[in-house]
Amino acid sequence: MSRAEMDALGWDSCDVIIVSGDAYVDHPSFAMALIGRLLEAQGFRVGILAQPDWHSAEPFRALGKPNLFFGVSAGNMDSMVNRYTSDRKIRSDDAYTPNAEANRRPDRAVVVYAQRCREAYPDANVVIGSIEASLRRIAHYDYWSDKVRRSVLPDSKADLLLFGNAERAIVALAHRLAAGEPIEHIRDLRGSGFMTPRGWLPGDDWAEIDSTDVDAPGPLIRHKNPYGEDVEEKTAKVPAAQPIRFRPAGVHKLDRARTVVRLPSYEQVKDDPVLYAHASRTFHLESNPGNARALAQAHGEREVWLNPPPIPLTTPEMDGVFGLPYQRKPHPAYGEAKIPAYEMIRFSINIMRGCFGGCTFCSITEHEGRIIQSRSEDSILQEIEDIRDKTPGFTGFISDLGGPTANMYRMACKEKRIETSCRRLSCVFPDVCENLNTDHAPLVQLYRKARAIKGVKRILIGSGLRYDLAVRSPEYVKELVTHHVGGYLKIAPEHTEEGPLAHMMKPGIGTYDKFKQLFDKFSKEAGKEQYLIPYFIAAHPGTTDQDMLALALWLKRNDFRLDQVQTFLPTPMAIATAMYHSERNPLKKVGRGSPRVETVRAGRQRKLHKAFLRYHDPENWPLLREALKQMGRADLIGNGKKHLVPNFQPAGTGLRGQESRRTGNSGRDSRAPLRNAGSARNDAPRKASRKR
Repeated sequence: MSRAEMDALGWDSCDVIIVSGDAYVDHPSFAMALIGRLLEAQGFRVGILAQPDWHSAEPFRALGKPNLFFGVSAGNMDSMVNRYTSDRKIRSDDAYTPNAEANRRPDRAVVVYAQRCREAYPDANVVIGSIEASLRRIAHYDYWSDKVRRSVLPDSKADLLLFGNAERAIVALAHRLAAGEPIEHIRDLRGSGFMTPRGWLPGDDWAEIDSTDVDAPGPLIRHKNPYGEDVEEKTAKVPAAQPIRFRPAGVHKLDRARTVVRLPSYEQVKDDPVLYAHASRTFHLESNPGNARALAQAHGEREVWLNPPPIPLTTPEMDGVFGLPYQRKPHPAYGEAKIPAYEMIRFSINIMRGCFGGCTFCSITEHEGRIIQSRSEDSILQEIEDIRDKTPGFTGFISDLGGPTANMYRMACKEKRIETSCRRLSCVFPDVCENLNTDHAPLVQLYRKARAIKGVKRILIGSGLRYDLAVRSPEYVKELVTHHVGGYLKIAPEHTEEGPLAHMMKPGIGTYDKFKQLFDKFSKEAGKEQYLIPYFIAAHPGTTDQDMLALALWLKRNDFRLDQVQTFLPTPMAIATAMYHSERNPLKKVGRGSPRVETVRAGRQRKLHKAFLRYHDPENWPLLREALKQMGRADLIGNGKKHLVPNFQPAGTGLRGQESRRTGNSGRDSRAPLRNAGSARNDAPRKASRKR
């Protein structure tokens, strides 16, 4: 953090300097601490530049030139998601800054920080990473500028990009650089990206697949059925004379490990929405580490080259990463200042990584992958004891045992052969895959052992629950509801209507109803009054005004009154973002004749979709009345129970829309600091406050 600390340690230089947009918290939930401790364990001297002033290069010289490289990160969140609401309004706080102070990091922080590092020391190696770099590794639609931007690699002028969870890659990189290997020669790390000359290949034995046009997908490759034997071989019973079969020229099996798929160039996708959607589909089909091929995308006279995604960490490797000697608190330089993101996770434990849900609006899969990486019981239980013994302010309550989702711990494909061959984007949509092991027994056992630790009074589950998995294990639901719900439980149906749900890759609302029955049953048996807090998304691609009206009526029937809501936020590289920009559906084969996707882009319509979620708010009634009349549903305007909005307007209300048109301010959206996709937060039913 400072030269004084280096002097105290007797260091004349750092091997690696990590630059981050977050305040420095020495906790495994903060990437700079995790990477720093990991490199430290390998014998490297690591310095931290946390939230440096980016207005000049001088702050980037504070620790001197690194011997190996600058590691540049925007922080735990994308800097644009962190600073702007889904209506492109500037937020008033930053959860990753002391006292939540805003404006302590630049927009597009990875690019700005990398350029300042280069300016400070032109001959230093610059390596970029974090979720911001991961989600911008190819040409991508940028919601905040409303245009397709280049990959972050040419804009940042970095030597190397490490995407996803890059522990293996960054350790290998550090050792190879320390051994004297030039960074421009390191081209074989999984989970890495770099710039190359146009048409570059790693060797003469490499093959190319041209996917630069929707009408010319490249050579036809016949793949073996990943779920069993070849169908033709299985059905061929008689080894008698067979008819002669002709195969088109060029049909042959390529070595996937030495094959690159060439995506449409930046110049193509920035002006052609159809090609953008095609590139998105092709990119996401190459996301399984077991069968993904390298990708290349031309940017002018050069190309962005992406190696296949990193191989997931094993359980012992996960244990090693989380078992490093973290102090589990912010750096002393911050004094008594509160860092909200740290306060949120101070007594929580990350038990796994990854998500196989495949929700199109979410960026977890693009960053962490869909293969679940779980820690061992012993590692998790040891961390609970460390919190009990070392974390100031611990009173016996653990706020969460979870991760991207609450209940995917130790879930995986039943056969490794099938997992490595699979090309599905989701293991649970449209139905839970028959090859997926959904056993909740390891998680139930973990909960019970964690509760038994001396000094632990209560363990809550704060991560979002996949209720479509939970309903397959009533034992788990009973355990959860009886012991681990503090009155409210978060789940995410996201919508009620088939159209939006299909574009989100989410289960139907009937699954929610099944879970609610179990939740209510076991809550009653436990003698507890508990509520579900469902999340909903407004203005998601594939959503019509009629869909939002149906959702509003469902909310009213079920007596839900949403407190804070958020409209869909198009984050870079998400499939739903490709739908938003291209108005095509990359979940299906994309062509020039592909049907259009209903997309909510206009400000008024986005406000209307949000208003449907908060139908009970008088501020929204004028807009809703006008919309209902235009939709031919004036029958829903009135003062009875069957009506959605009343005829009357309370004095002093209903002016927000008019003020917004005058000032351009539509209000601040709510958000969870670690979540990148828009959702709506509900209050539980509040019977006393219902309007009769």
